[in-house]
Amino acid sequence: MSAPNSEQRKRIIEDIMQGHASGRETLGTSIRRLRLEVTGFDQATFAAMCSLSTKALYQIETDKGNPTLGTIEAILRKFGLRLGLVAGIPASSVSLREPSSDVARPVRGANPRRKHVER
Repeated sequence: MSAPNSEQRKRIIEDIMQGHASGRETLGTSIRRLRLEVTGFDQATFAAMCSLSTKALYQIETDKGNPTLGTIEAILRKFGLRLGLVAGIPASSVSLREPSSDVARPVRGANPRRKHVER
């Protein structure tokens, strides 16, 4: 299989991003697809590019690892991507109003054994 051209890479990356944003793919699966479909590199080569061990990359790709945000950023940067928030909730369903004052709220302070107090 020949390496994808620039336009094909963009389409592959967009498909992977949509799959992750929609919840069809985990972060690890998305990273694995990026590695294989965009670069075609094996784990050892790609791990070395990202200054990771092969074991660490394997754990990330199988969603077993606990990488730092910096590690994920370093991997995504290789594809021109950045880690960020994706809005998946329609804006019309989000309420920015303060909760009503008749709701019991936990009391804050030095004694955490206190119960809720009506305000």
